[in-house]
This record gives sequence, C-alpha cells and structure tokens, in this order.
Amino acid sequence: MVNLFLKKFAQANNSLPPFASKHFRIPVDITMKLARALPPWFSLLCLLCVLGAIALAQGPQQGNRLLQGAQSQKDESTFRVNVRLVNVFTTVTDSRGAPVADLTKDDFKLLEDGVPQTIKVFEKESAIPLSIALAIDTSPSTMRDFKLELSSAHKFVHSILRNEDRLSVFEVTENVDQITGFTSDLRRIEHGIDSLRTGPGTSIYDAIFLCSDALLDREGRKVLVLITDGGDTTSKSDYNNALRRAQQAEAIVYSIIVVPVEADAGRNLGGEHALIQISKDTGGKYYYAEGEQQLDAAFRKISDELRTQYLIAFYPNRKVSDSSFRRLQVELSKKDPEGRPYQVRHRAGYYTSPAK
Repeated sequence: MVNLFLKKFAQANNSLPPFASKHFRIPVDITMKLARALPPWFSLLCLLCVLGAIALAQGPQQGNRLLQGAQSQKDESTFRVNVRLVNVFTTVTDSRGAPVADLTKDDFKLLEDGVPQTIKVFEKESAIPLSIALAIDTSPSTMRDFKLELSSAHKFVHSILRNEDRLSVFEVTENVDQITGFTSDLRRIEHGIDSLRTGPGTSIYDAIFLCSDALLDREGRKVLVLITDGGDTTSKSDYNNALRRAQQAEAIVYSIIVVPVEADAGRNLGGEHALIQISKDTGGKYYYAEGEQQLDAAFRKISDELRTQYLIAFYPNRKVSDSSFRRLQVELSKKDPEGRPYQVRHRAGYYTSPAK
C-alpha cells in the first residue's frame, strides 16, 4: 500500500506544467527502487510526513478562523465580567423616622462618583429573601443586660423571619463563633440564642468582618444586626478591614449599642462612633438602648425598615475609574406632604475588584 502511494505521488509530481524545472520531477522507476530498498517502517514514516505536510498546507486558514473565534469569545466574556449589575438597597424615612413605602422609580436619581446612571432595576423589597447575621456581644461588660438582650433577640427572630429568610447566630467574645448556620428553623435559632455563653474580651471588628464574610456569597438582601456596648478590646482585624468586608458583601449593618449608664466614665466613645460610621456607610442605622423597651423598639424598627426597602440597580456606564472604590449617591425629587425632604440611606459605594 505504501509503495502504491509513492508511485502515485511520483506520477502526480511528473504531471507538473511544462515550465516547471526538471529538478522537481521524480522518475517513477527510481521511486519504486527506493521503496523496495527501504525497510517497511521507513516507508510508513515517509507517508506520515507527507500527510502531515498536506494537512499543514490546508489547515492554516481554518486554524486562524478558530483562533479569531476564540479571541472574539474571550473579548465578549471579558466585557460581560467588567459590566456587572450593581445593587443599591435603599431605605427612605420621613421626618419622624417612619419608612416611606409608596415611592416610584421616577422619584429616584442615582449617581456614581457624581455621574448620573440609568436605573435598570427598581423593586420594592418586601418580598425578597433576607440573610441575617445576628451577632451578640457576650463579654463581661454586657452582663448587666445580657438576659434582656437574649429576650429581645428571641422577639426579633419571631417578628422578622419568614420561610424564605435565613438567620445565623454569632457569639462575640474574644473569639467570634457561628453558633448556628443560616436557617429558617426557629427551634434551632432559639436553641442557638439560649446557648450563648460569656467570655473574656470583645472582638467587634472581627465580628463585622467574619459575619460579612459569611454573608458574602449569599443571595438576596444581606443584613448584620450587632448587639454590643461598643467597646472593642481583642480584635485582630481593624476598622478599615471590617468596613471594607461589609461593603464587599453588600451587608447592611444595624448596630444596637447597649448603654446601661449613659454617663458611665467607662463608655468606649471611640468604639461607638466607629459602629455609627460603619452603619451609615453600609446603609444601615444605629440605635442606643438602655433597657428592654428600647431594645425591643430597636429590633421593631429594623424589622419595619427591612420590609419597606427599595432595590435600585444599574450597569455602570464607565468601565475605567481612578479608584477601585466608586461612591454612590441616591437623590429623591419627592418630598413629604408638608414639603420636607425625606431621609435616604444606602451604602456609600462599592469595590470594583472581587472580594475573593
């Protein structure tokens, strides 16, 4: 079979046009003698080389098309990754602090670094599932109101949780422990709250960082409710890392600051101010509580707000920015019936680089 191929190859070569050089012609008899003199394996090797040369001669154009197609697909994928939908969960309240739930898309204006953006998604958030990280400071400094905190936490869980929502309980001492995973099982959650134990130290920044990290890959609205006296003593993380992780996770931070004695010289005002700022920068809110009534009221207000939020989402119209952090601003054209402006809360901005 190999010899037959060589014979045909020589004949085909001899059929070159008259202007071809005679040096390119291969006499058939010489070809056949060579074929008989050479061992079979060598002839087979020659055949494979010839077939490879033919394939290379015919393939480059098709190969270029494949490369162009792959490059086109790669470029398209890169574009899709860079242009991602940015969610801005927004809370609007009136002058009395009551949530405003009757606004429309046309009432809002959204800006990124001062540049107006086109709102692509507008929804009222009462039906979208919640993922809630409930973090409770159980350090010795909170012992005076510890039982009140647990009682209020139980009431909050029963008032806020629906079948589609998930809640996880975290214990905050010198360590931050996730007592229950995210679940809608009220019995598991209540058992987790009742199993909280005291420990030395308070790691508030670690709690914000780790709770936000747990919320990072969850869908829907993500909320961190933190009950503490505001004093951080043992965190390995710091304010900047905690805030960045909360913003990366799109976590809305609500801080309930327990102050047993308002004029207490031992109050950690620096820690309180840090919690207030983190709450503001994530679109959440802070509350002071001195007893069970104020604790219950704080939880009730948080629950009401989470039932009346708005989702405003957009595709950024700028692909390049001088900073990896882009600032967001939501403005309202509508005012209350007395002509007073509404209060608008939302996260301060977002990071363009991935969190993980």
